[in-house]
Amino acid sequence: MDKIAGKRDTSLSRFHQASWNEPIIYELSVPGERGVLVPQVSEKAAAEVGDGVSSLPACMRREKAPDLPEIGQPQLARHYNHLAQENLGVDSNIDIGQGTCTMKYSPKVNDRLASCPKVAGMHPLQPEATAQGILEVIHRLGGLFREISGLDCSSIQPGGGAHGILAMASIVRAYWEAKGEERDTIITTFFSHPADAAAPIVKGYKAIVLPPDEEGLPDIEAFKAALNEHTAAIFMTNPEDTGIFNRRIREFTRLAREAGALCCYDQANANGLLGITRTAEAGFDLSFFNLHKTFSSPHGCGGPAVGIVTCRRELRDYMPVPLVEHSPERGYYLDFNLPHTCGKVKSFWGVAPVAVRAYAWIMSLGAEGLREVSRVAILNNNYCMKKILAIKGASISFPEHKPRIEQARYSWQKLKEDTGFGTADVTRRIPDYGTHYWSSHEPWVIPEPFTIEPSESYSKADIDTYCDILASIARECYEEPEVIRGAPHNSTVHHISHDFFDDPERWVLSWRNYRQKYTGYFQPRKK
Repeated sequence: MDKIAGKRDTSLSRFHQASWNEPIIYELSVPGERGVLVPQVSEKAAAEVGDGVSSLPACMRREKAPDLPEIGQPQLARHYNHLAQENLGVDSNIDIGQGTCTMKYSPKVNDRLASCPKVAGMHPLQPEATAQGILEVIHRLGGLFREISGLDCSSIQPGGGAHGILAMASIVRAYWEAKGEERDTIITTFFSHPADAAAPIVKGYKAIVLPPDEEGLPDIEAFKAALNEHTAAIFMTNPEDTGIFNRRIREFTRLAREAGALCCYDQANANGLLGITRTAEAGFDLSFFNLHKTFSSPHGCGGPAVGIVTCRRELRDYMPVPLVEHSPERGYYLDFNLPHTCGKVKSFWGVAPVAVRAYAWIMSLGAEGLREVSRVAILNNNYCMKKILAIKGASISFPEHKPRIEQARYSWQKLKEDTGFGTADVTRRIPDYGTHYWSSHEPWVIPEPFTIEPSESYSKADIDTYCDILASIARECYEEPEVIRGAPHNSTVHHISHDFFDDPERWVLSWRNYRQKYTGYFQPRKK
């Protein structure tokens, strides 16, 4: 019998998460245990091809074997099965609560294509002549994105969205260095993704962040005041993380161009724009899209991922190298001949399985299918918004601007004022219903925020069920506070103190670091 209070809506499915309190794999390691025996190189083979180690320079050889966990096959399988049973995801629950991250269903046939040996066995250093298939897929995918964006050139080298922004910032840096102009400032907006400020800062730029006006749109007068001869570029997300589309975006890009600045479009939130509006018509010079979000490849726990970058023809020479090109003489090949390239932004040229999934998804839908994706995503989001705003204690940011695109940022501020419970309490309670949701980037700029994005993958029944869960939790906050205080009851989620994340002295970034900091074990590195 579950531990959820009896007043819970019986139409919502019962759920109890597996909870194993599983150690990390290094804690399960037993010296001498093996899951597989690595075959030894025969004397004959060693005589012909070497042992694979002695040919390396001495400075590149390990002095001892890496400190890897030692564990048998059954224990290994058990460990990862336990961890998998503690997961939630799109295959096991209605996963619409990961706002701004566009969690959607990835067709299984596309997963099969991406994992087939011809894709999974590719090596980035194999000769071009042996990689014509994947190079053709990448080249054709770039062509699709040239149509989707209206721009002329593309690269799948960046390893994700923030990395796509970093690639655009690198192109901007290379462009102004080649021009010999010292422009040291970029302009972004308050509700653009934080990486739109952070990535250019990494490249040495100062960032000016535009405040929102009363509608939640970037303040145009503040933008005019910020623009000058030192502005290198603008970096904007549109629609922003509030789900509000900046209908004046062409005025922003026009003013930026008049000041000589480049215009960079963060299109991670493109799920409601496909086939409806394009980068080029909005006046941008560069943009990136997330293949692992809008285009149906999974996130892969933060990686592998791809942030495809597109640009106008005039900026091709500043793109990361290599670009995948085609000619009748050479077939598909890697072009390193970009005179003013920003260099590589990542080892090799992109994540092949992610590209295959996205290519298959786009080709199966076609142009009209992509438009339908956007229409349904917008419809789902606005239907969801109407349902959520009917829940006691819930409100929406910038309520005077009701229509939203593919997502919306809401607030439990009224719930907090009435009951003392806010978004963190809902975060802990919602896994008891077999799902989850996302609050917001930190620091919060909307009080007690939560961000919902249904995408096109979810049915009306799915949305109704998810909103019923939110309504049930809100009712519990008002009527059964002890249930909320004790949550979660049936999940592996625990009460987590955020103070840990504010104290660098308590951070651990590796197993070695953990053992040194929390167990006193210290293993010095040999020089």
